[in-house]
Amino acid sequence: MSDDKSDSNSGNRSFMDRIVHAMGGEPRDQDELLELLRDAQARQVFDADTLQMVEGAFQVVEMRVRDIMIPRAQMVVLDQDASLEELLPVITQSGHSRFPVIDEDKDNVVGVLLAKDLLKFSSNANNAAEFDMASIIRPTTMTPETKRLNVLLKEFRAKRNHMAIVLDEYGGVAGLVTIEDVLEEIVGEIDDEHDTEEDAHIRRIADDRYTVNALTPIEDFNEVMGTTFSDDEFDTIGGLVMQHIGHMPKEGETAELGGCEFRIVDADSRRVRVMAVSLTS
Repeated sequence: MSDDKSDSNSGNRSFMDRIVHAMGGEPRDQDELLELLRDAQARQVFDADTLQMVEGAFQVVEMRVRDIMIPRAQMVVLDQDASLEELLPVITQSGHSRFPVIDEDKDNVVGVLLAKDLLKFSSNANNAAEFDMASIIRPTTMTPETKRLNVLLKEFRAKRNHMAIVLDEYGGVAGLVTIEDVLEEIVGEIDDEHDTEEDAHIRRIADDRYTVNALTPIEDFNEVMGTTFSDDEFDTIGGLVMQHIGHMPKEGETAELGGCEFRIVDADSRRVRVMAVSLTS
Protein backbone atom coordinates (compact mmCIF):
# COMPACT_ATOMS: atom_id res chain seq x y z
CA MET A 1 0.00 0.00 0.00
CA SER A 2 2.79 2.41 0.93
CA ASP A 3 4.66 1.55 -2.28
CA ASP A 4 1.57 2.39 -4.33
CA LYS A 5 1.25 5.71 -2.52
CA SER A 6 4.90 6.47 -3.13
CA ASP A 7 4.51 5.74 -6.83
CA SER A 8 1.47 7.98 -6.95
CA ASN A 9 3.32 10.87 -5.34
CA SER A 10 6.21 10.39 -7.74
CA GLY A 11 3.80 10.47 -10.67
CA ASN A 12 2.32 13.72 -9.40
CA ARG A 13 5.65 15.47 -9.28
CA SER A 14 6.12 18.21 -11.81
CA PHE A 15 8.43 17.67 -14.73
CA MET A 16 10.94 20.10 -13.24
CA ASP A 17 10.81 18.48 -9.80
CA ARG A 18 11.72 15.16 -11.34
CA ILE A 19 14.67 16.66 -13.19
CA VAL A 20 15.97 18.43 -10.10
CA HIS A 21 15.56 15.23 -8.08
CA ALA A 22 17.37 13.21 -10.74
CA MET A 23 20.27 15.67 -11.02
CA GLY A 24 20.61 16.20 -7.31
CA GLY A 25 20.44 19.87 -6.42
CA GLU A 26 18.28 22.91 -6.92
CA PRO A 27 19.45 25.55 -9.47
CA ARG A 28 20.23 28.97 -8.01
CA ASP A 29 19.64 31.04 -11.14
CA GLN A 30 18.51 30.82 -14.77
CA ASP A 31 21.96 29.90 -16.08
CA GLU A 32 22.25 27.00 -13.67
CA LEU A 33 18.75 25.87 -14.57
CA LEU A 34 19.60 25.86 -18.26
CA GLU A 35 22.78 23.90 -17.59
CA LEU A 36 20.71 21.44 -15.57
CA LEU A 37 18.27 21.04 -18.44
CA ARG A 38 21.04 20.59 -21.00
CA ASP A 39 22.66 17.96 -18.84
CA ALA A 40 19.31 16.21 -18.45
CA GLN A 41 18.81 16.24 -22.22
CA ALA A 42 22.28 14.79 -22.70
CA ARG A 43 21.21 11.98 -20.36
CA GLN A 44 18.14 11.55 -22.61
CA VAL A 45 15.68 12.49 -19.87
CA PHE A 46 13.84 14.33 -22.69
CA ASP A 47 14.54 15.00 -26.36
CA ALA A 48 16.42 17.84 -28.05
CA ASP A 49 13.23 19.45 -29.40
CA THR A 50 11.90 19.88 -25.88
CA LEU A 51 15.16 21.49 -24.78
CA GLN A 52 15.02 23.86 -27.74
CA MET A 53 11.52 25.01 -26.79
CA VAL A 54 12.48 25.56 -23.16
CA GLU A 55 15.52 27.58 -24.21
CA GLY A 56 13.35 29.52 -26.65
CA ALA A 57 10.88 30.36 -23.90
CA PHE A 58 13.70 31.77 -21.76
CA GLN A 59 15.00 33.74 -24.73
CA VAL A 60 11.59 35.30 -25.49
CA VAL A 61 11.50 36.81 -22.00
CA GLU A 62 14.71 38.71 -22.79
CA MET A 63 13.87 39.80 -26.36
CA ARG A 64 11.93 42.83 -27.54
CA VAL A 65 9.64 43.39 -30.49
CA ARG A 66 12.32 45.26 -32.47
CA ASP A 67 14.49 42.12 -32.40
CA ILE A 68 12.12 40.10 -34.59
CA MET A 69 9.86 42.58 -36.40
CA ILE A 70 9.58 42.79 -40.17
CA PRO A 71 11.05 46.24 -41.05
CA ARG A 72 8.81 48.83 -42.72
CA ALA A 73 10.74 48.56 -46.00
CA GLN A 74 9.93 44.83 -46.21
CA MET A 75 6.24 45.05 -45.32
CA VAL A 76 3.72 44.10 -47.99
CA VAL A 77 1.08 46.83 -47.73
CA LEU A 78 -2.10 47.73 -49.61
CA ASP A 79 -3.27 51.18 -50.64
CA GLN A 80 -6.66 52.13 -49.21
CA ASP A 81 -7.67 53.55 -52.62
CA ALA A 82 -6.61 50.46 -54.60
CA SER A 83 -9.16 48.64 -56.72
CA LEU A 84 -9.88 44.94 -56.35
CA GLU A 85 -8.02 44.30 -59.61
CA GLU A 86 -4.95 46.03 -58.21
CA LEU A 87 -5.09 44.20 -54.89
CA LEU A 88 -5.35 40.62 -56.10
CA PRO A 89 -1.88 40.33 -57.72
CA VAL A 90 -0.19 41.64 -54.57
CA ILE A 91 -2.12 39.24 -52.35
CA THR A 92 -1.52 36.30 -54.69
CA GLN A 93 2.19 36.97 -54.98
CA SER A 94 2.82 37.43 -51.26
CA GLY A 95 0.78 34.49 -49.99
CA HIS A 96 0.05 36.34 -46.73
CA SER A 97 -3.35 36.29 -45.04
CA ARG A 98 -3.25 39.76 -43.44
CA PHE A 99 -2.16 43.06 -44.93
CA PRO A 100 -1.65 46.53 -43.43
CA VAL A 101 -3.66 49.13 -45.36
CA ILE A 102 -2.01 52.53 -45.75
CA ASP A 103 -3.35 55.96 -46.59
CA GLU A 104 -2.35 58.21 -49.49
CA ASP A 105 0.64 59.55 -47.55
CA LYS A 106 2.07 55.98 -47.39
CA ASP A 107 3.01 56.56 -43.74
CA ASN A 108 -0.18 55.85 -41.79
CA VAL A 109 -1.68 52.39 -41.34
CA VAL A 110 -5.45 52.84 -41.36
CA GLY A 111 -6.44 49.21 -40.87
CA VAL A 112 -5.77 45.58 -41.66
CA LEU A 113 -7.24 43.63 -44.57
CA LEU A 114 -7.82 39.88 -44.24
CA ALA A 115 -7.43 38.13 -47.57
CA LYS A 116 -10.44 35.91 -46.82
CA ASP A 117 -12.65 39.01 -46.71
CA LEU A 118 -12.10 39.45 -50.45
CA LEU A 119 -13.63 36.10 -51.38
CA LYS A 120 -17.17 37.41 -51.62
CA PHE A 121 -16.04 40.13 -54.04
CA SER A 122 -14.10 37.84 -56.36
CA SER A 123 -16.99 35.45 -57.05
CA ASN A 124 -18.60 37.55 -59.79
CA ALA A 125 -18.41 40.91 -61.55
CA ASN A 126 -21.37 42.39 -59.65
CA ASN A 127 -19.75 41.77 -56.30
CA ALA A 128 -16.44 43.14 -57.56
CA ALA A 129 -18.16 46.38 -58.56
CA GLU A 130 -19.43 46.76 -54.97
CA PHE A 131 -15.93 46.43 -53.46
CA ASP A 132 -15.24 49.09 -50.84
CA MET A 133 -11.99 48.85 -48.90
CA ALA A 134 -13.19 51.05 -46.02
CA SER A 135 -16.10 48.71 -45.30
CA ILE A 136 -14.00 45.57 -44.78
CA ILE A 137 -10.73 46.64 -43.20
CA ARG A 138 -10.32 45.82 -39.53
CA PRO A 139 -8.89 47.87 -36.66
CA THR A 140 -5.13 48.00 -36.33
CA THR A 141 -3.30 46.77 -33.24
CA MET A 142 -0.26 48.90 -32.40
CA THR A 143 2.69 47.97 -30.21
CA PRO A 144 5.93 49.77 -29.29
CA GLU A 145 9.18 48.32 -30.57
CA THR A 146 10.50 48.15 -26.99
CA LYS A 147 7.82 45.76 -25.68
CA ARG A 148 9.08 42.38 -24.46
CA LEU A 149 8.02 39.41 -26.58
CA ASN A 150 6.52 37.45 -23.70
CA VAL A 151 4.24 40.41 -22.91
CA LEU A 152 3.26 40.74 -26.59
CA LEU A 153 2.48 37.03 -26.82
CA LYS A 154 0.22 37.27 -23.77
CA GLU A 155 -1.60 40.21 -25.40
CA PHE A 156 -1.97 38.35 -28.68
CA ARG A 157 -3.58 35.44 -26.85
CA ALA A 158 -5.83 37.58 -24.65
CA LYS A 159 -7.12 39.75 -27.51
CA ARG A 160 -7.01 37.01 -30.16
CA ASN A 161 -4.86 39.14 -32.45
CA HIS A 162 -2.45 37.72 -34.97
CA MET A 163 -0.59 40.83 -36.12
CA ALA A 164 0.50 44.18 -34.71
CA ILE A 165 1.99 47.28 -36.30
CA VAL A 166 5.24 48.25 -34.56
CA LEU A 167 5.77 51.90 -33.67
CA ASP A 168 9.11 53.60 -33.10
CA GLU A 169 9.83 56.10 -30.34
CA TYR A 170 8.36 58.94 -32.42
CA GLY A 171 5.09 57.12 -33.16
CA GLY A 172 6.01 56.29 -36.75
CA VAL A 173 5.61 52.85 -38.33
CA ALA A 174 8.78 50.84 -37.76
CA GLY A 175 7.49 47.48 -39.00
CA LEU A 176 5.10 44.71 -38.13
CA VAL A 177 5.13 41.57 -36.02
CA THR A 178 2.89 38.49 -36.03
CA ILE A 179 2.11 35.85 -33.46
CA GLU A 180 3.89 33.37 -35.73
CA ASP A 181 7.08 35.44 -35.47
CA VAL A 182 6.95 35.18 -31.67
CA LEU A 183 6.13 31.47 -31.62
CA GLU A 184 8.99 30.73 -34.01
CA GLU A 185 11.38 32.07 -31.38
CA ILE A 186 10.13 29.32 -29.08
CA VAL A 187 9.46 26.33 -31.31
CA GLY A 188 11.68 27.11 -34.30
CA GLU A 189 10.78 27.85 -37.90
CA ILE A 190 7.14 27.19 -38.77
CA ASP A 191 6.79 26.22 -42.43
CA ASP A 192 3.50 26.44 -44.29
CA GLU A 193 2.39 25.83 -47.87
CA HIS A 194 3.53 29.32 -48.86
CA ASP A 195 7.01 28.84 -47.41
CA THR A 196 7.61 25.79 -49.60
CA GLU A 197 6.99 27.94 -52.66
CA GLU A 198 8.83 31.00 -51.46
CA ASP A 199 11.31 30.74 -54.34
CA ALA A 200 8.53 30.71 -56.92
CA HIS A 201 9.08 34.22 -58.27
CA ILE A 202 6.48 33.90 -61.03
CA ARG A 203 2.85 32.95 -60.41
CA ARG A 204 0.23 32.43 -63.09
CA ILE A 205 -3.10 34.00 -62.19
CA ALA A 206 -4.94 33.65 -65.51
CA ASP A 207 -4.31 32.86 -69.18
CA ASP A 208 -1.34 35.01 -70.23
CA ARG A 209 -1.42 36.95 -66.92
CA TYR A 210 1.16 36.59 -64.17
CA THR A 211 2.45 38.21 -61.00
CA VAL A 212 6.22 38.49 -60.94
CA ASN A 213 8.63 39.29 -58.14
CA ALA A 214 10.86 42.14 -59.33
CA LEU A 215 13.93 40.22 -58.11
CA THR A 216 13.25 37.35 -60.52
CA PRO A 217 16.43 36.60 -62.51
CA ILE A 218 16.00 37.52 -66.18
CA GLU A 219 17.10 34.02 -67.17
CA ASP A 220 14.26 32.50 -65.12
CA PHE A 221 11.77 35.03 -66.50
CA ASN A 222 12.75 34.15 -70.07
CA GLU A 223 12.39 30.44 -69.38
CA VAL A 224 8.84 30.76 -68.02
CA MET A 225 7.55 33.52 -70.29
CA GLY A 226 9.26 32.50 -73.55
CA THR A 227 10.96 35.90 -73.87
CA THR A 228 14.52 36.65 -74.94
CA PHE A 229 15.56 39.53 -72.70
CA SER A 230 19.32 39.99 -72.33
CA ASP A 231 20.89 39.80 -68.87
CA ASP A 232 24.14 41.47 -69.93
CA GLU A 233 23.33 44.74 -68.14
CA PHE A 234 20.78 43.68 -65.52
CA ASP A 235 20.35 40.50 -63.50
CA THR A 236 16.69 40.93 -62.54
CA ILE A 237 13.54 41.62 -64.52
CA GLY A 238 12.72 44.50 -62.17
CA GLY A 239 16.01 46.21 -62.99
CA LEU A 240 15.36 45.81 -66.71
CA VAL A 241 11.88 47.31 -66.48
CA MET A 242 13.09 50.22 -64.34
CA GLN A 243 15.81 50.99 -66.89
CA HIS A 244 13.21 50.96 -69.67
CA ILE A 245 10.87 53.31 -67.79
CA GLY A 246 13.76 55.63 -67.00
CA HIS A 247 12.91 56.46 -63.38
CA MET A 248 11.76 54.85 -60.14
CA PRO A 249 8.22 53.81 -61.15
CA LYS A 250 5.17 54.30 -58.99
CA GLU A 251 2.39 51.82 -58.35
CA GLY A 252 0.08 51.65 -61.35
CA GLU A 253 2.66 52.68 -63.95
CA THR A 254 2.89 50.45 -67.01
CA ALA A 255 5.50 49.70 -69.64
CA GLU A 256 5.49 47.54 -72.79
CA LEU A 257 8.65 45.64 -73.47
CA GLY A 258 9.49 42.58 -75.54
CA GLY A 259 5.91 41.44 -76.07
CA CYS A 260 4.94 41.95 -72.42
CA GLU A 261 3.02 44.63 -70.57
CA PHE A 262 4.42 45.28 -67.11
CA ARG A 263 2.28 47.02 -64.49
CA ILE A 264 3.81 48.02 -61.15
CA VAL A 265 1.58 46.74 -58.36
CA ASP A 266 3.82 47.04 -55.30
CA ALA A 267 6.58 49.65 -54.96
CA ASP A 268 7.83 52.44 -52.76
CA SER A 269 10.25 55.31 -53.23
CA ARG A 270 13.26 52.98 -53.18
CA ARG A 271 12.32 49.73 -54.86
CA VAL A 272 9.86 47.79 -56.99
CA ARG A 273 8.62 44.57 -55.40
CA VAL A 274 5.84 43.08 -57.51
CA MET A 275 4.74 43.51 -61.11
CA ALA A 276 1.71 42.21 -63.01
CA VAL A 277 2.73 40.91 -66.43
CA SER A 278 0.44 40.31 -69.43
CA LEU A 279 1.64 38.76 -72.68
CA THR A 280 0.74 41.07 -75.57
CA SER A 281 2.02 38.99 -78.45
